[in-house]
Amino acid sequence: MDKLSISVFFPTYNEEKNIEPLVLHTVATLERLVQKWEIIIVDDGSRDRTPEIAQALSKKIAGIRHVRHDKNRGYGGAVKTGLREAKLDWIFFTDGDGQFDVAELELMIPATQTADMIVGYRINRQDPFMRKVNAFAWGTLVRTLFSLHGRVRDIDCAFKLFHRRVVDKCLFKAEGAMISTELLVRANKLGYRFCEVGVHHYSRKTGKQTGANPLVILRAFKELFFLYGELHHFDT
Repeated sequence: MDKLSISVFFPTYNEEKNIEPLVLHTVATLERLVQKWEIIIVDDGSRDRTPEIAQALSKKIAGIRHVRHDKNRGYGGAVKTGLREAKLDWIFFTDGDGQFDVAELELMIPATQTADMIVGYRINRQDPFMRKVNAFAWGTLVRTLFSLHGRVRDIDCAFKLFHRRVVDKCLFKAEGAMISTELLVRANKLGYRFCEVGVHHYSRKTGKQTGANPLVILRAFKELFFLYGELHHFDT
């Protein structure tokens, strides 16, 4: 067992069939891997039974907290709440949809000796073809705009572990899906050390993806160019 202390959070929206098995699997993983842990379930205004299930888990198991948004704020809003609520030295987050195996957090822990941020990249990504095409185009654009070529191969992989000093030094503004990009860009700007670890990716079994929604995509591009403008202005 490693002496690390880790805050884990899950941004969730309408994940009533996924959240309980995910949380229970995470508890078992953390008990095995680390000395001190907490789990934060961030419910982004779900309309199904996600809040009731999350609240029940928080009452049943010590170390679990449930934070609920009264209305849906978007993926970035949920991630920022998780970052703000995290109390321990290291912070890990992944989505609440069950497309990753939290047990592979074990693959990242050795890298905490030398890196500030450990970034997962998806092995054999299990998403629809067009979503993978869009992700490739988005990643190429981000790496070009922010000089991330050779640094990060999977920009939006929702499997990240980082020291809390990364969060303490950054002011995040994105409210939508651009939050993962912003996290990497701001950390890179401040010179934090990255390490990449391959993790497996699985098809979503239940629930509905929102990342391909045109409004979500439009919001991400808007926030991307606001970030580029901010950092470009700072450089000049």
